[in-house]
Amino acid sequence: MSEPQLDRHAEASIPAAGVSHADSQLPFDPVALGDKYIEERDKRLKWNIGVQQYRVMEDEDEALAKDFWADEKLRRAPVTESCEVVVIGGGFGGLLQAKALLDKGITDFRIIEKGADFGGTWYWNRFPGAQCDIESYIYMPLLGETGYMPTYKYASGDEIREHAQRIGTKFGFYDKTYFQTETKSMRWSDETSTWSVKTDLGDTITSRFVIVAAGTLHRPKFPDLPGLGTFKGHTFHTSRWDYAYTGGDQSGNLTNLADKRVGIIGTGATSVQAVPHLGAAAKQLYVFQRTPSSIGVRGNTPTDAQWAKTLGDKWQRRRVDNFTTILDGRDQPDDLVADGWTAIMRHPEDGMNPSRPAVADKPVATGGQPDMAAIVQQMQIADFKQMEKVRRRCNEVVEDKETAEKLKPYYNLLCKRPCFHDEYLPTFNRPTVKLVDTDGRGVEAITEKGIRANGQEYELDCIIFATGYDLAGGFTSTSGIEIYGRNGIPLSEKWKDGPSTFHGMSTSAFPNCFFISVLQAALFANFHHMIIEQSSHIAHIISRCEERDVKALEVSQETEDAWVQGILEKTSMRRVALSSCTPGYYNNEGKATAKSAKASIFGVSTTEYAKTIREWREKDSFDGFNVDYAPAELAAR
Repeated sequence: MSEPQLDRHAEASIPAAGVSHADSQLPFDPVALGDKYIEERDKRLKWNIGVQQYRVMEDEDEALAKDFWADEKLRRAPVTESCEVVVIGGGFGGLLQAKALLDKGITDFRIIEKGADFGGTWYWNRFPGAQCDIESYIYMPLLGETGYMPTYKYASGDEIREHAQRIGTKFGFYDKTYFQTETKSMRWSDETSTWSVKTDLGDTITSRFVIVAAGTLHRPKFPDLPGLGTFKGHTFHTSRWDYAYTGGDQSGNLTNLADKRVGIIGTGATSVQAVPHLGAAAKQLYVFQRTPSSIGVRGNTPTDAQWAKTLGDKWQRRRVDNFTTILDGRDQPDDLVADGWTAIMRHPEDGMNPSRPAVADKPVATGGQPDMAAIVQQMQIADFKQMEKVRRRCNEVVEDKETAEKLKPYYNLLCKRPCFHDEYLPTFNRPTVKLVDTDGRGVEAITEKGIRANGQEYELDCIIFATGYDLAGGFTSTSGIEIYGRNGIPLSEKWKDGPSTFHGMSTSAFPNCFFISVLQAALFANFHHMIIEQSSHIAHIISRCEERDVKALEVSQETEDAWVQGILEKTSMRRVALSSCTPGYYNNEGKATAKSAKASIFGVSTTEYAKTIREWREKDSFDGFNVDYAPAELAAR
């Protein structure tokens, strides 16, 4: 039986109606522009089959399952041991969780990591040009504690990976970690109030608490195209970049491609960073596009050593909070980061945030109440202005006017994650680089000789898939881990109709189990800020459990239901807004369902989410949880 579909608001229009070109005094016609957005969305919806358009092939493809970055496959005897806490994942989620545990005096923990070293996303993704789109001074955590300052405002992927390793060394996490070890299952025992963690190497690790920080950007997905697997040339996914074939390294210099015809499928953030290096090296590069990304100015600069000396104590936390507050649409006297992200939200040209207008600017209806229709319209006009800048940049940079037009994004600012890059657009000025825009349809097929798109076959030597990761398959599919709670219930069964949590970190029937995830939590642009908030919260709960001899802590069904209902209510307007967007992972590839609605984020703001969990901690109780105390403690009470 197919999953019930929500009304995707096919009739949803861009809320510019009522503002005509004549009376708006704008340099564009907002009504016509709104119609253009819907037209572009409907091109994609015409061919759209939702998340079924992708296949996850890691388990069936030896090349994808292989760890390219490990010197050799680990061989060791299975381990059987017990500890207080098991942390799943050695990316920044696992590292920050481990640091938060240390800060609470909890040292008896183990980290289980699939890769051969720390880094998570940055361990697996080593494509040329890989770089974080968030300022390194706020993205790379624990800079003060490790005594490190990034070399550039936007650090490269290898520098970020090295920083993860620096954290592991600084705090002694290498001695607590099992690398090249994949968690396969976790099972709760009511009899012993412990978790049993099983791995692919035959390990059994028993613990009181488990924390899942497995991340999402590591299981590659592919378009489920006719002929997939039939291509006679070379192929790979960007998450498993084959430098043996291309030559070079993360800095570029892909010299082996000098005589190669290369096709790359996808124009999201990964492709935006890799395309300039491919374009500089390949004999011929074809970039296959369904929907263009929004490309703002990057403006990367080296770190000023003199400036770094002036920062003082706790400078990083102040900077992190300042960035998040601005992106939440709240005024700040200073913009400490001052980049493309904050420029988007501050709107210096008219002082208005596209997602939350200043109170003084809010239109007022009869009776002194805010005129919501007028406010939404005002927000839309601000969004139009910002995206018009992005589209003008295409004309200014790209010499061929037809190509420039095809690279223009016609959707609202935050329909997709904005990209910032200074070399992507100029790459299309190279005579050896061709944009193959498919007018929303996408590639038609893979053939023995190459790729078919727009009815034409492009003969290639190499196909590169920049098609992202499995984000919609559910927790068990994405992580590769099955978790069994009370009475042996699998998490995949409990969440079959969508995730159900409290604070996005706990779920009923799974005691002493916590998740670091954006599901029903907050989607920070700076993802590491969310990790810091959640890992601190989880460490607080575990430390209180130890202080109070708690045997099992389980969120109540009532509490969980209330949180889920709140998520659905808070995000209803966001879901309507996303329905006017072209398909993508923000709107479940344009196929809204009851299940995907439950996988929404905390709908108010990231600042409000952090405040909500902080206030819960300040109560210094286990409010909303059912608590089983150890027998001696229970008797004393």
